[in-house]
Amino acid sequence: QVQLVESGGGLVQAGGSLRLSCEVSGSISTVDGIGWWRQIPGRSRELVARFSILGDPIYVDDVRGRFAIVKDNSKSSVDLQMDNLKPEDTGTYFCNRDSGLMYSWGRGTQVTVSS
Repeated sequence: QVQLVESGGGLVQAGGSLRLSCEVSGSISTVDGIGWWRQIPGRSRELVARFSILGDPIYVDDVRGRFAIVKDNSKSSVDLQMDNLKPEDTGTYFCNRDSGLMYSWGRGTQVTVSS
């Protein structure tokens, strides 16, 4: 069984930065298939950052150039560096598999961006 623990969220002004961390533990040998999801009120949960099969980072359009996903297999962690945050980035952020059968969702970490 795999456990996912997200941290690093908080309240920040527009234009500010946050770094989210995802700690992965349990029956998993690599974090290559772990991505970052976002749940914005009133919208479906969406995958905003992940890695391609070749290990290249992939982002949805509205975060590209502002967010950076970083993995560390030695620490079983996947971070999300978020810069130039916008009020529309406000939501709860989760890490989980980027495709297929999801692991049990963690509690997520709340990001609130004030204007």
